[in-house]
Amino acid sequence: MAVETLTFGCRLNAYESEVMKAQAEKAGLDNALIVNTCAVTGEAVRQARQQIRKARRDNPGRRIIVTGCAAQTEARSFGDMAEVDLVIGNDDKLRAESYVPMALGTPLNDKVQVNDIMSVRETAGHLIEGMDGRARAFVQVQNGCDHRCTFCIIPYGRGPSRSVPLAAVVEQIRQLVGNGYREAVLTGVDITSYGQDLPGAPSLGTLVQAILVQVPDLPRLRISSIDSIEVDEPLFDAIAGDRRLMPHLHLSLQSGDDMILKRMKRRHLRADTLDFVHTVRAQRPDVVFGADIIAGFPTETDAMFENTLSIVEEAGLTYLHVFPFSPRAGTPAARMPQVGRQIARERAGLLRAAGDRRYRSHCESRVGQLEQVLVESAGMGRTEQFTPIAAPGLAPGEIVALRVVGTDRHGLVGEAARTAA
Repeated sequence: MAVETLTFGCRLNAYESEVMKAQAEKAGLDNALIVNTCAVTGEAVRQARQQIRKARRDNPGRRIIVTGCAAQTEARSFGDMAEVDLVIGNDDKLRAESYVPMALGTPLNDKVQVNDIMSVRETAGHLIEGMDGRARAFVQVQNGCDHRCTFCIIPYGRGPSRSVPLAAVVEQIRQLVGNGYREAVLTGVDITSYGQDLPGAPSLGTLVQAILVQVPDLPRLRISSIDSIEVDEPLFDAIAGDRRLMPHLHLSLQSGDDMILKRMKRRHLRADTLDFVHTVRAQRPDVVFGADIIAGFPTETDAMFENTLSIVEEAGLTYLHVFPFSPRAGTPAARMPQVGRQIARERAGLLRAAGDRRYRSHCESRVGQLEQVLVESAGMGRTEQFTPIAAPGLAPGEIVALRVVGTDRHGLVGEAARTAA
């Protein structure tokens, strides 16, 4: 049997699961399941444990390897699970040699093989063939985080911020374009901190401009979640000046209330977010914004929550990722006065409803428009603004012009207009 992966959490985890699968197979491993965990919420950790137990029941003879952020931060607890054969740290999971002992059947003194993630100082670039129907390629440019937001355990799962050298990123994207990929997505944990650890300290904006200049055949470049307060002038210039940089930005917002933002130890205030979205829209009117938001952060009052709820409309947010607050042991927020879990869930529901209304409004506003669509799979593609659109009968990997003729529960419905260059 082949190596399979089970992934929890973020897009970066999904990317890394592709790398792990390739590295494990390179090491000669087979008949194994690699569980790539997430530590963002206690619920994510609980779900990982539940799925590990289910995987063992479903296939008693298959070996189970656990890795990812939760395995890094709670290594021994996963190692104590009878269902688990090996626990690998978040840095070593991307190395073929980490899987060799299991592939060869070599006994280990301890099935928990997790190093000190804070000692890691480099991030290697890994080239994968792509995801989403082989149309969109993901390129990791950065890992780790040097910030210490009071709610977040991820720095302890990912280690310090470290960047892939600019030339290596450009070369990866050049290869992917040569292999036929039409869109590259830059991924990382805190990509707006890109380059601070590299010689000359190139910024994310510098990297984006280098890609756009040095890979002229790349039709579409997209960037993942950003910290808007760290966006530099070169990135503003790229957003305004190059249509190949897609008009979709996802913000690490977390809250719309200044006091909660301070207690989160974020680096922006409410006004900073509003100034950012207004400035970007003035330069790029077609841009859409998404955001991560936490509902029910400790000490959040009804009035504080209303500030967060209202920023959805004021900032014109289209795509929301909403999380009820989940206390993570060892973080300062876990020691703050807690909001009731039921209240946090109710507030999360109100935020999701507001996000759904905004999303439906966005979709309805596109009816009648001509959209340039990257076809990702049979019958489905995404617009430049990342909106899903039904694209029946079109081959994955094509960029086509579709006229939006309606909406459905997923997004847009299109019909072919003409093939894009």
